[in-house]
Formats: sequence, C-alpha cells, structure tokens
Amino acid sequence: MPSTDVPIDVLIYTRTAGYRHDSIPAGAKALVAVAEAAGYEAEVTEDPGAFTAERLGRCAAVVFLSTTGTVLTESARAAFEAYVLGGGGFLAIHAAANAEPDWPLYGELLGTRFDGHPEIQPGVVCVDAPDHPATAALPGRWAWTDEWYNFTSNPRNAGVQVLARADESTYRGGTLGADHPLVWCREAGEGRVFFTALGHAPEAYEDETFRGHLAGALDWVSSAAAGAPRPTPGRDL
Repeated sequence: MPSTDVPIDVLIYTRTAGYRHDSIPAGAKALVAVAEAAGYEAEVTEDPGAFTAERLGRCAAVVFLSTTGTVLTESARAAFEAYVLGGGGFLAIHAAANAEPDWPLYGELLGTRFDGHPEIQPGVVCVDAPDHPATAALPGRWAWTDEWYNFTSNPRNAGVQVLARADESTYRGGTLGADHPLVWCREAGEGRVFFTALGHAPEAYEDETFRGHLAGALDWVSSAAAGAPRPTPGRDL
C-alpha cells in the first residue's frame, strides 16, 4: 500500500458548460483503464467541489476530458492553481482547450486557446519528439481522423514543447500553416501540463495507439507529482 503522503490516484473531470462531446463516456472509461494499468485509482467526476487542497493532494494527475465553458468555481480555481504550480500533473484532452474562457491562468497553462475546427476528416499527425513517453509509440507520420483543432495563437510562442503537429496539406480547414501544433507539454511552476488536441470521436478511445498516447501523457504528467509537497501557492509559470 503506498504511503499516504504520495499521490495515489487520478481525478478525471468531465464537466461541460457548453458543447458536450459524445465521446466523453468512452474517454472516461479508457482513462480509468489507463490510470489503473499505471497503478493508480481513478475517479470520474463532474463536481467542482472535488477541487479542494485535501482532495487534490491525493492526485498524481488531474485530467480535463473535453471540458467546455466555465467548469470551476472560484474556490476550485484557487485549489487547482495551487495544485498544478505546487507540483501536480495536469492532462488536458481535446475540448479542454475550450474550458475556463474567462480565467487567464488557464490559458497561460495551456499556452493558447481553441479557435474552431473544420469537419471531422482524415489527416496526418507529424511526430516531432519520438522519444517522449506520449509520442514514443506513434509512427513519424500517423494517419488519423479527427477534428483538427485550430488555435488562437501558436503555443510555441508561450514556451511549450511541441511534440506533434498537423500536416495541413493532408486535410481541409487548417489555419496555422506549416507549423500547426496539436500535442504539447510544459513545466508550470513545480508541476507539469500536457495537452493533446486529439480525441473527438468515441472510437478514438478504443484505438490502441491512441490509448498508448494517453498512457504516455499520463505517465509524464504524473511523474511530477511523486513526492511533491502540495499545495504551494503562487503563479510562477
């Protein structure tokens, strides 16, 4: 049994206050399986009341699964900020880029925000960091079908490490040009933040390659939490 001062579980947050993806149940089921395979307990919730210092102190990672709109209360925001910057792990998936539109810190954590998408269609993901846990199992050019999110700005400008990009020549409706990040990560204070724009359709979460992508992402963000003291106030990104 792990020590009580070591984070032992994963909180999967699925609240929406805007568009709700049909893939959320499939995604939550897949993430529970991924977390449990990594040795964590997993909880799926839509209750912002779960965001307290005590509850988050048990978390190796918090996952926002296609959350949209304002999904946290002010007290939940404060607890989540302290958690991440104090050494927690944050994994944001797909429409999580469209959450918390009036909270500047959230945009700072992700490095950019959602700015629409074309129709779901096949395209190609170009892997730039084959040695990262989240992209190690992906081919260098990965044929995939998704919504191919556009963003308000290139997150590179916010200092993230881009792990994979969209090849806009392989689909219609891209707006960022030759450098179109889709998957990236960053250090935030003492914690870690990871974002993947992929994961629109329910069937994505049945795909073993995509599950491997999520497992690697969870492994990377949760490694920041091992033994980290939390919560720690502050906003140093």
